[in-house]
Amino acid sequence: MEEKHTHDTADAPRVEPDGGTLTQAAKKHRNTDYLDEEVNLLKPSTPFMRDHLKVVWASFAIWALIVFGPVTATALAPEAMTVTMPVIGFPLHYFLIAFGAPTGALILAAIYARQRDKLDQKYGIEHGTTGTKQTKSSKQRDVEATDGGVEQ
Repeated sequence: MEEKHTHDTADAPRVEPDGGTLTQAAKKHRNTDYLDEEVNLLKPSTPFMRDHLKVVWASFAIWALIVFGPVTATALAPEAMTVTMPVIGFPLHYFLIAFGAPTGALILAAIYARQRDKLDQKYGIEHGTTGTKQTKSSKQRDVEATDGGVEQ
């Protein structure tokens, strides 16, 4: 007697080697050929690009505020921004530019990395080796020079 399967394997979640399953977004991402997709920063063509650009543009806006905010505030309200801070003895605008901007940029980089990791997880992107290594023939290995080039 022939055995009939009652479930469609195309709709079943794919089990990954780490025991997890792919989300719908990850399935769609894996089926997208990004070399054939148009890249446009103002109108991204894939869901991954749209989500990534949201993170990039939000990070850019926060960065611009961190970097140009103290300078603009000093130009608009020099009396308030040039007052000396009691504990460290520096003017407020100097402290915000010299300490606040680099510290803010560092924190923003960490936040971007976390957001990008979340996107990578959502879309099933792994940052490892592909496992398809091209091996060189013994003749090609013999010809390589010590600096990584090929001997003539």
